Amino acid sequence: MRRAPTPAEKIGLSIAVATGLYGISFGALAVASGLSLWQTMALSALMFTGGSQFAFIGVIGGGGSGTAAFGAATLLGLRNAVYGMQVNRLLRPRGWRRLLAAQVTIDESTATAVGQLEPGEQRRGFWTAGLGVFLLWNLFTALGALVGDALGDPKRWGLDGAAVAAFLGLLWPRLREREAVAIAVACALATALAVPWTPPGVPILVAALVALGCSAWRQRRGARATAGADGADE
Repeated sequence: MRRAPTPAEKIGLSIAVATGLYGISFGALAVASGLSLWQTMALSALMFTGGSQFAFIGVIGGGGSGTAAFGAATLLGLRNAVYGMQVNRLLRPRGWRRLLAAQVTIDESTATAVGQLEPGEQRRGFWTAGLGVFLLWNLFTALGALVGDALGDPKRWGLDGAAVAAFLGLLWPRLREREAVAIAVACALATALAVPWTPPGVPILVAALVALGCSAWRQRRGARATAGADGADE
């Protein structure tokens, strides 16, 4: 008798379906940007982080260089290294599972895991979301790439805005604190100022550097406040 899915598994499955569907827009946009079917599939299977993939094809499609595209994708993908440390602490995978966990550590799998309180549910949520997104994302990427020519110009269907909508959907719930809003506004302003004066792909690098600078300043300020509090206690 099959057991019913746990709450974490249900969340993971729903996230996998919703996220996987974005793969259609990525596949169509990647082909429209000049990538072949196999290049598109390789990008989804090996890079496998939606934000970085959309940034890569966005720079390439806008006429940017491969170096700028790779730089933008890399900067956006750095957050996965931070996720990896968190996932390793929560799940402690061993052997081949460690390598597989590294591949499927993304926004969705990490969020599903950390949203659970019980260790077993954390593991089930992580693997359900991570593997589910990986399978469906690659499946729908192939579908989008194959029907890309039949779809014609992705702008006709609004697929060119799918990446923006996805980013906003991920960003909006995080804008609960004033500092987060301030950083988002600073990055948007830096991007707007850079667009008229820099080649395609560079504005997103500028925004990423602004975000990193704000984060470093915030951490330094927090460290000083902690040191000051410790000194006052003494």
